[in-house]
Amino acid sequence: MSDSASPVKNYITRKGYERLRAELVHLMNAERPDVVQIVSWAASNGDRSENGDYIYGKKRLREIDRRIRFLTKRLEIAHVVDPAEQAGRDQVFFGATVTYSDSEGQELTVTIVGVDEVDPLNGKISWISPVAKALIKAREGDEVRLQTPQGPQTLLVESVSYED
Repeated sequence: MSDSASPVKNYITRKGYERLRAELVHLMNAERPDVVQIVSWAASNGDRSENGDYIYGKKRLREIDRRIRFLTKRLEIAHVVDPAEQAGRDQVFFGATVTYSDSEGQELTVTIVGVDEVDPLNGKISWISPVAKALIKAREGDEVRLQTPQGPQTLLVESVSYED
């Protein structure tokens, strides 16, 4: 797939978009200029082949530039979705916080977010993850099937809510 092909939309919450944008602005306006200044100073010290500040600075500059390109591309295709504006608030869609129980009775709470916002340790799962795909369009009280490596599992949707 080439860059000219229409990519999958990068669904993201407003908070996620602002976090990525803040990182981009910080890299461009603070971190990159600082590293450029260090590299410039190190280059003025003469022999660059054994100059640690210069070598590390150039490496760090490449890392920063790569991250800037990545963030710019992700933000260009971002489609901000405000969960608070979700019409069917009793149904699971992007941005929903869902509490469900699995077949062993273990209760879990997850929030369905964009791929750039995933934080599994804090219950934030991607809208394209198998669990989210199983939960999408379900309502409180619904049972959904999740295909796992151990075989199919039934999940019971306990509650659905959206952050205001």
